[in-house]
Amino acid sequence: MSEPKVRLYVEQSLGAGQAIALGPEQSHYLFSVMRLAVGAEVALFNGRDGEWRAQVEAAGKRGGIARCADQSRPQRLPPDLWLLFAPIKKARTDFIVEKAVEMGSARIQPVQTRHTNSERIRQDRLQAHAVEAAEQCEATFVPPVADLIALDRLLANWPQDRRILWADETQTSARTTLQAQERGGKWAILIGPEGGFSQDEQTRLRAMVQVVPVSLGPRILRADTAAVAALTLWQATLGDWV
Repeated sequence: MSEPKVRLYVEQSLGAGQAIALGPEQSHYLFSVMRLAVGAEVALFNGRDGEWRAQVEAAGKRGGIARCADQSRPQRLPPDLWLLFAPIKKARTDFIVEKAVEMGSARIQPVQTRHTNSERIRQDRLQAHAVEAAEQCEATFVPPVADLIALDRLLANWPQDRRILWADETQTSARTTLQAQERGGKWAILIGPEGGFSQDEQTRLRAMVQVVPVSLGPRILRADTAAVAALTLWQATLGDWV
C-alpha cells in the first residue's frame, strides 16, 4: 500500500475507526490546495497517538471528515531536551524553530536577554511553524513553543535536575566536555543573542551548578547556525543519535 501524500496534524484523539472532523483551514488545504477528494488517504498525527492512516469520507469547502484505519507509525518521543534561544530576525527565528523540531527538541523556549534584538514574539505563529515542520519531516511529536520569558526570571526558577549546555565561546572542546557527562536525564541548550550575553548574565550562568559551558568551535557562528550546531553535538554525544 502506498504512503499517503499528505500528513496533517490534528488535535483529536486517534484510534481505529475514529472519525476526525476537519476544520476550515484543514479542509481548504486538503481539498482546494492538494485537490484531494472523498476516498483519498491521508496520514494524521496528534503528538500523542502516533501516526494513523485515514480515509476522507466527506470533503467540503468549510469542513470534512476523515476516518482512521490503522496506525502507520508508533508514537516516538524525543529526548528530554529543551532549546532556549534569544529570538532574532523573523525568518531566522522561524529557521531555529523548524530545525529544533526536525532534530528532536522536546520544548522550545525563547528567552529575552540583555542584548536580544526582538522584544516580543508571536508565540502562536511559532507554534504553527513547529506543527508545519513536524508535518513535513514525518515527526509524530510537536514540541510546545513557550512564550518569551526573561532569562533572569527563567534561571531564577530553574530545576535542579536539568542541566544546561551553554554555548560559551571562551570554552574549549565541546565533544570532550559532553563525553564526560552522564547520558540520559534532563537537559537544555542555551543559545544567546548575536550580541552575546552581558557580563552579568555570564557571571550568573557560570555560578550555576547545572550549567555545562562548551565551545562550538573556533569560528564565530550566527545564532541560528549555533542552535543547529549545539543540537547536533548534543544529539550525537548524549541523545538518541548514539
